[in-house]
Amino acid sequence: MSLVDTAATGAAPADAPVRYRGATARLVRSELALVLGRRRNIVLLVGLALVPLLLGVVLYLAQDAGLAGQGPPFVARVTGNGLFLVVASLFLCTPFLLPLTIGIASGDAIAGEASTGTLRYLLVVPVGRGRLLAVKALGALAFAAASVLGIAVVGLVTGAALFGIDDLTLLSGTTVPLADGVLRVAGVVAYVGLSMTGLVAVGLFFSTLTEVPVGAMAATVVVAVVSSVLDQLPQVAVIHPALLTHHWFDFAEMLRVVPSADVLAQGLAVQAGWVVVFGTLAWARFTTADVSS
Repeated sequence: MSLVDTAATGAAPADAPVRYRGATARLVRSELALVLGRRRNIVLLVGLALVPLLLGVVLYLAQDAGLAGQGPPFVARVTGNGLFLVVASLFLCTPFLLPLTIGIASGDAIAGEASTGTLRYLLVVPVGRGRLLAVKALGALAFAAASVLGIAVVGLVTGAALFGIDDLTLLSGTTVPLADGVLRVAGVVAYVGLSMTGLVAVGLFFSTLTEVPVGAMAATVVVAVVSSVLDQLPQVAVIHPALLTHHWFDFAEMLRVVPSADVLAQGLAVQAGWVVVFGTLAWARFTTADVSS
């Protein structure tokens, strides 16, 4: 049965589910290849990966200059154990570099296709607008995961090469075996990655509102910056727990003797709330918008 016959009779071809799944799978592969293979995104990932490398080299060269043990939280511990280079790099990237990078990718997800005129061709693929939006969200999440993992992997390799890795001394001064320490650092990486999901949803929503990718990117980053500013104002302390960025640094719980499951769960619950709210808004906008480009 042809597409014309289907439109006329209202019946779906017998192999429609298979074709539907096949089209979705191809779209997912295409989206991941686009997001992770785009030159601009590769440059962003490389830039993030350079942070732990440069930080490690600077600390290695300065460790005999009488500055050892000084610096922001976690950074001072790097020279004693290379595992802390992963944590220190994520600590330095989380306030601005990660949100900027992820805001660029998520803000471009839909708006980028609209600005180049390819969005209407994507809508011809038999997957539906809702599923297309999900594929775009998957691509943005994959890029966010790649950003965090890139920092972590380069940080681990650089830290091991320059400072070695050993049993991990926690924030309380308690030392845990290397295997436990590696698991805790992996938990830090996972928490930071999950903490970026709310920002991805915000970027995806803004991306459905405009055909100008730069506008969506900027709006996404502004949300993160405004959230950080509000988080510093005691006058609005009542809204602090619900802010996008308020729980981003709760990954420090993983470096306590007994991590607080309640603290970690609260932070992830806030991100889930942002994902639900802005994901729903993005879906409502994208599935009803009149797409002409």
